[in-house]
Amino acid sequence: MEKFANPFTDHPRSLGMSWLSHGIGAVVIGARMIGAGAACIVHAAVPALFTDTAGRTVQSLAEHMRARKASCPDWPDYEI
Repeated sequence: MEKFANPFTDHPRSLGMSWLSHGIGAVVIGARMIGAGAACIVHAAVPALFTDTAGRTVQSLAEHMRARKASCPDWPDYEI
């Protein structure tokens, strides 16, 4: 048996999500991470800017993932 019989739907379904809702969620989380990373790069050049952006983003994403995991007992710690 293959690891993923359907690479587009098996993983989202295992988390109780559709392909579309999983994709939208992953894009939103990824975009927030990219934004936080860009803020860190700007902060490196101008320390007065974006002093807490990355930290707030990481905390917010961690809270989001904890809440999502609580609604799905089989949700692994590392899944988005």
